[in-house]
Amino acid sequence: MLRRLPIESAQPMVVFAAGRFAVTFAGLVAVAVLGFPFGGRGAAILGGIALPWALACLLLARRTPETAVNPLVAVGDLVVLLVFEIVVPEAYGATRAAALFLIAAHAHFQGEWRGPAVGLLGSVALVIATAIRGDTPVGGDTLAFYEIVFVVSAVAIGVVVGRLRTAESASRLRARGLSRRTIQAENQVRRRVAEAIHDGPVQELIGLDMILSAARHAASEDRIDDAARLLDEARELAERNIRALRDEIVDLGPFAFEELSFDVAVDNCMPVWERRYSFEVMASIERIELSSEMAGDLFRIAQEAVANAGRHAGAKAVSISLRTVDSDVELRVTDNGRGFNDADPLGAAESGHLGLASMRERAELLDGTLDVETSERGTRVLVRAPLSAGDRPGISGGPGA
Repeated sequence: MLRRLPIESAQPMVVFAAGRFAVTFAGLVAVAVLGFPFGGRGAAILGGIALPWALACLLLARRTPETAVNPLVAVGDLVVLLVFEIVVPEAYGATRAAALFLIAAHAHFQGEWRGPAVGLLGSVALVIATAIRGDTPVGGDTLAFYEIVFVVSAVAIGVVVGRLRTAESASRLRARGLSRRTIQAENQVRRRVAEAIHDGPVQELIGLDMILSAARHAASEDRIDDAARLLDEARELAERNIRALRDEIVDLGPFAFEELSFDVAVDNCMPVWERRYSFEVMASIERIELSSEMAGDLFRIAQEAVANAGRHAGAKAVSISLRTVDSDVELRVTDNGRGFNDADPLGAAESGHLGLASMRERAELLDGTLDVETSERGTRVLVRAPLSAGDRPGISGGPGA
C-alpha cells in the first residue's frame, strides 16, 4: 500500500500559499472595482476572514513549510469557503472555481489517499451548504447538474493529482536511494578490485619474479632440470593469474561490443559463471544484429540476473534466451533458485535491490520494459525492447542453441 511520501522541497508549499493569497487579494480587488456587489458581504468576508487566513498560511509556509500542509490547513480553507458560500450564495461560480483550485493543491500535498478525501469532503460540504442556504443564482435541474459535475470533478482531481504526487515522490525517493547505493557500490567495487589485484596478481607477480630469478640463476649454473622446473612453475603461476584477471574483467563487463556480439560475450562468460557460482548455464540465443549500445545494455541485464541467481538465490541452473518477437527483442533469464518471497522488488514504493534497479534503468534506456516474476521455484527476468532500424534478425543460431 502506498503511503503519503515526504516532499523534497519546501518551495511548492510557499508557492501554494502565495497563490492562495494572490487569489484572495485579486477577489477583494475585483469586488472593490465592481462597486462592492452583494451588499458588501463579499468584501467583508474576503477582507475580514479570507485575506488574513491566506496571509497567515503564507507566513506559516515560509517559516515551517511542513506545518503548512497539515490536513488542518485544508480544513481551514474549507471553512473559509463554507462561510463565503453561506454568506454570499450569489457568488456560486466563484466559490466553486476557488474550491477546485484548493482541492487540486491540497491533493498534491496530501497524497494518494488523503487527496480524494479532501475532494469528496470539500465538495459535499459545499453542496450541503448550498442546499441549506437555498438562495443561488440557478436552481432546479440546472443546479443539480452543476453540483453533480462539481462533486465528480473535485473527487477526480483529488484522485488524479494525489496519485501523480505519490508516484512522483516514490520515483524521486527511489532515484535518490539508487544514486546513494550506486555510489556505495562503486566504492565497494573499487575497493574489491584494488584488494583483489593487490592480494592476487601483485603478490603472484612478486613470486613470479623470484621464480624467474631463480630459474635464471639455475640456468647460469647449467642446472637445466632445475631451470626447467622453475619455468614450469612460472608458467603455471602466469596462467593462474591470467584466469583471475579475466574473471575480474568479466565482472566489469565487456566494453568492446563493436567487435563482440551479445552471443559471443555470453559464450565467453558462461565458463566463468559456471566456475564462480557452481551452477549450469544454458543459452539459446538467436543471432541478431544489435547496436553496440543495445548489446551492452542487454548483456549487463543478463549478467546481473545471473549474478543474482548465484549470489542470492542459490540456483542450480540458469537459462539465458535471446530472440525476436514481432518487432521487439526479448531477453529472458530464468533460474531455479529462491525467489523474493511476497515482496515486489519493482513496486512503486519499494526501493528495490541495486541490481534490479539498474536492470530496470537499462531496460528503460532501451525504451523497453522489465518484468520480474518470482516464487519459491525460481525467478524469471524478462526484458522486451523495440528493435531499431539497424537492429534486425540474422541467421538463427548461437551458443547453446
